Amino acid sequence: MGHVKGLICKECKKEYPKEPIHVCEYCFGPLECNYDYEAIKKVVNKKSIEAGPPTMWRYEGLLPIDEAPKVGLKAGFTPLVKAKNLGKVLGINNLYIKNDSVNHPTFSFKDRVVAVAVSKAIEFGFDTISCASTGNLANSVAAHAAEAGLKSCIFIPDGLEAGKILGTLVYGSQLIAVKGSYDDVNRLCSEIAVNHKWAFVNINIRPYYGDGSKSYGYEIAEQLGWKTPDNVVVPVAGSSLITKIWKAFHEFEMLGLVEKVQSKIFAAQATGCAPVTTAIKNGSENIVPVKPNTIAKSIAIGNPADGYYGIKTANMSGGYGEDVSDQEVVESMKLLAETEGIFTETAGGVTVGVTKKLVEQGRIKPDETTVICITGNGLKTQEALADCFETPMVIEPKVNSFEEIFENSLTV
Repeated sequence: MGHVKGLICKECKKEYPKEPIHVCEYCFGPLECNYDYEAIKKVVNKKSIEAGPPTMWRYEGLLPIDEAPKVGLKAGFTPLVKAKNLGKVLGINNLYIKNDSVNHPTFSFKDRVVAVAVSKAIEFGFDTISCASTGNLANSVAAHAAEAGLKSCIFIPDGLEAGKILGTLVYGSQLIAVKGSYDDVNRLCSEIAVNHKWAFVNINIRPYYGDGSKSYGYEIAEQLGWKTPDNVVVPVAGSSLITKIWKAFHEFEMLGLVEKVQSKIFAAQATGCAPVTTAIKNGSENIVPVKPNTIAKSIAIGNPADGYYGIKTANMSGGYGEDVSDQEVVESMKLLAETEGIFTETAGGVTVGVTKKLVEQGRIKPDETTVICITGNGLKTQEALADCFETPMVIEPKVNSFEEIFENSLTV
């Protein structure tokens, strides 16, 4: 039995029953899950969590499902890597990588939110799962729908990376590319949802879907020894993840699982699509929508649904927002791979590049504990690095042929 009492408007606080709805009918504010924390305190503690499975479901009592999870049973509890080599380059002594590039089953943090969303959709009785996606969500929805034996129809902006298209089609999903940006796709899905009674994970299932991201924050705190870090650098697209990490830390504080939260949360975006970080740097809480123009397509959302709350999270925590150019994204992807052996997608290049900038600006201090969020796998965005490397040397299958290039050009 879950611990969600119902839904509640983030703005006017009007309460609603647990239903597949996401917008307040009175003030049009977003709805979120309303938890019974007194009941949670009676059953969730360090011992109960540590006795749970090595997945995100060790925090099941804090997630918005009423029945046992139906899909994604291996998702989460990904490595928190002490990044000594990268830290040395960046000038940070206590640097960690939260590595969701190895999340199960589709190698991104979206496997967390979709595991919750599809489980909840099954509870509601839906037979078709849908979403608007920049790629990673498409992969995850398709995979989890297949696991659940449900139909799926997924919408993406035209021109996504080949790996993300193939990584959706392989699961048998109906995939539709829409001319325009993600914002055009999302707008279309909102209209389609009126006539088609499907579970749109990031529309009518959004209150439940979003809280799957809390597991990312829970894991950071537990894996640090039940402590919250001084700094967290988070890639920002729709701005849900950044707000849920903050929420997770404070839930742990409220439950007595960690000391007082003093973490600074930093928003990271690509300069070619930076509505949140631009607002933060301008001292504004208002999002000015932009037309995306960046290789970091997985976080290219020009009018983020939770952008206002992403800005508030960074500001309330004492953090900041920063962005990096496409060239810096590529350089940072290579840097992470060369120093830590982690191949991240473009969004990870954004967080590594932004961390570098924040250190240079003095916003992140050398001895502070800092976590960089890596949310997707580089095999999905190979196009970003396609022109960065020469083709392999070709030699005859003879020792002399190898020795010749070894003397003249190899740098082993």
